[in-house]
Amino acid sequence: MIEIGIYQDLLINRSSPVGLFLKAVDGEEEVLLPNKYLLEEMEPGKMLRVFVYRDTQDRKVATTEEPLLTVNQFGYLKVAEVNKVGAFLDWGLVEKQLMVPFKNQKNKMQQNKSYLVYLYKDNLSDRLVATSRIDSFLKASPVGVLTRGREVELIVRGKSEMGVSVIVNQAYKGLIFKNELFRELAFGQEIKGYVKQVREDGKLDISLEPIGVASIEPNADLILKSLRKAEGYLPFTDKSDPDAIRQKFGISKKLFKKAIGSLYKQRLIELKPDGIYLANN
Repeated sequence: MIEIGIYQDLLINRSSPVGLFLKAVDGEEEVLLPNKYLLEEMEPGKMLRVFVYRDTQDRKVATTEEPLLTVNQFGYLKVAEVNKVGAFLDWGLVEKQLMVPFKNQKNKMQQNKSYLVYLYKDNLSDRLVATSRIDSFLKASPVGVLTRGREVELIVRGKSEMGVSVIVNQAYKGLIFKNELFRELAFGQEIKGYVKQVREDGKLDISLEPIGVASIEPNADLILKSLRKAEGYLPFTDKSDPDAIRQKFGISKKLFKKAIGSLYKQRLIELKPDGIYLANN
């Protein structure tokens, strides 16, 4: 069966005046890849990776274009149009915009503004639909799936008094506490993070820095590069203001001290009352 909303490898079954007809290796259903997407090397008998969706006439259609979202994913998309049936998002396909019915809009969407949405397949219509009411699609992390120190993919969801809420690995609820924020984050921004703690309720505490020993090497490398760029001297010590350290290096004072400790043990730097020097500089 040919599924909509996902990438799949299909067999080029036959050519026609309107394009190539593709099918699953173990199925009979066909889907059209229109002429506009054809390349010379595409011919019957070869396999082709495509994305499948339904067109305005409710037919399954294949494309070699790459949408910004596939089914069961979250993403930050811009509203291209609003009309009497809902909002339509630009999601990377020239021939097809992604619909958000009014009932699926947490707040009324406006043209040219961007929103965090979830893409799913409506079981009744078998169409791809988006919603900005995303809470019901976020889950608690099952025990053992994510562990402390694990690198994860994040989407910035919003800010609160506690910190910044994020979507973790396209599935789970996470929070970066305010005291863990060492740089500004934008709504919808996609970044890497690290699991700091998995709570009993499955919610995740997230850090923007590697956890424990793993955090030392990248930060040490950052400081070393800064030293070389500054001709071997930086006016920072263990008594420097935390905000000054955060502004210069984008890390906490605690991580800074760990990093310079690592460099000092490796005899790469010298620590003096007025700052840090490259060894043998």
